[in-house]
Order: sequence, then C-alpha cells, then structure tokens
Amino acid sequence: MLDDGTRMSAAQARRLACEAGIIPVVLGTASQPLDLGRAARLFTKAQRIALGLRDGGCTAKGCETTASGCHAHHDDPWSRGGLTDLTNGRLLCPNHHRLAHDPRYAMTVHADNKVTFARRT
Repeated sequence: MLDDGTRMSAAQARRLACEAGIIPVVLGTASQPLDLGRAARLFTKAQRIALGLRDGGCTAKGCETTASGCHAHHDDPWSRGGLTDLTNGRLLCPNHHRLAHDPRYAMTVHADNKVTFARRT
C-alpha cells in the first residue's frame, strides 16, 4: 500500500523494487526462468523485458534507440558455446547489432556496460 492509501499488486511492487535496484530480476511475471544456458538459442520475451529494464535501450555509447527498437545480442556468441543468459546478453539497435557481427569491427565493452565499435586495421 502506498502512503496515500492506494493499493498495488505484488507484481507492481516487485517491478518497482526491481527498477529501483532494490531486488534483482530473477523470474519474469509468470515465473519464467531468465537464464537458459544452452537450452535455447534465442532470448525469450521475458529475457528481453529484463534486458530492457537493465539496459534501457541500445548499449552502444551515444545511441538513443529505446529497448523496443533493439535486438537481444549474445556477447559470447551462442554458436561458439555462449549462454542465453542475462549476463551474456545486451540490447543493440539493428545498426549496432550488424556492427557487432561484422568481422571488420571490434566491439569493446566498457565498465558502464556500454559498448563502442572501432574498425579493425
């Protein structure tokens, strides 16, 4: 219950606490697992929502594409044994996602979880 007497559901309270960084996102709204390991190649809807809450949008420095316009990307490629887990995922807009898979570009992950791309020489 809020200070003004308004009631909220447990799901609303959990989402607010997660967005405020009070509790981590562990399960989706229907208790879907958010770390799938090698069980699935593609990120699920629940994982994309969690990535959206964490990343807020494209993780490329300077990009302002919102989460709804982004793709879920594996930092460690699934084809090379990478896991379909939140810790191995990030949101990238279509343009930056193409660069992430282009061998002509190197992607650097910075301490703030933002990425930059530089053309390889």
